[in-house]
Amino acid sequence: MNFVHDGLAKEFEHVTREGERKHIGELFESGDALMQEIAYDLINGDHEGVDRLTKQALEDGYTANAILDDGLIAGMAIVGVKFRDNLIFVPEVLIAARAMKAGMAHLEPILSASGVEPLGTIIMGTVKGDLHDIGKNLCIMMLRGSGFIVHDLGVDTKPDEFVDAVMEHDAQIVGMSALLTTTMPNMGVTIEALEEAGLREDIKVMLGGAPVTESFAEDMGADGYGDNAIEAVDRAKEFVGTFSEDGVNPD
Repeated sequence: MNFVHDGLAKEFEHVTREGERKHIGELFESGDALMQEIAYDLINGDHEGVDRLTKQALEDGYTANAILDDGLIAGMAIVGVKFRDNLIFVPEVLIAARAMKAGMAHLEPILSASGVEPLGTIIMGTVKGDLHDIGKNLCIMMLRGSGFIVHDLGVDTKPDEFVDAVMEHDAQIVGMSALLTTTMPNMGVTIEALEEAGLREDIKVMLGGAPVTESFAEDMGADGYGDNAIEAVDRAKEFVGTFSEDGVNPD
């Protein structure tokens, strides 16, 4: 990997899974020093540094998309891996999220004005009975940064709230999160509610959360599973690629 920032190179050493190393490493292929500095400051929660460097990058002629992809998202990808592997915890994630928000404050007006079509629309929520949302919020941040419109239903989300949101926003994807094993079955209940509403064939469903596994997602009737925020983005991109141009799921 082409790292020119020693601190970021050390952070990358925490990414030990082969597939993730390849994926995240590709985000840093350019070896751009300024983008790596932004990523490093984000990982360490230096919101003032991210704010200053993002503004500097725009003044230096970097595009908003380049800063988003090569700086902010690349840094947050490492944050997601470290959080999943218990190398950092909720406070550090929240601090990193604040740093990303500082950078996005400069980029969002530019991205919005560019008129770029979103990749798709996603409904996200933590299922009924579960009040945990850090992992979900991390996924939402990464999904929005990758070009998706994401409607966050928050925590303790009832099945009919998912159904209503899909119909209201004409979503292609539903993402559900759970941290408690006692609330995991509510994922299946929600999928059944989508089926009863006649929506299941027109959407893709992905599940995630610390106790959730790929086999559990399959048992619940979901279309996919994300082990972390990076995989959630990958699954979502795969899903939108399965829809025809008129937005209908051919399956």
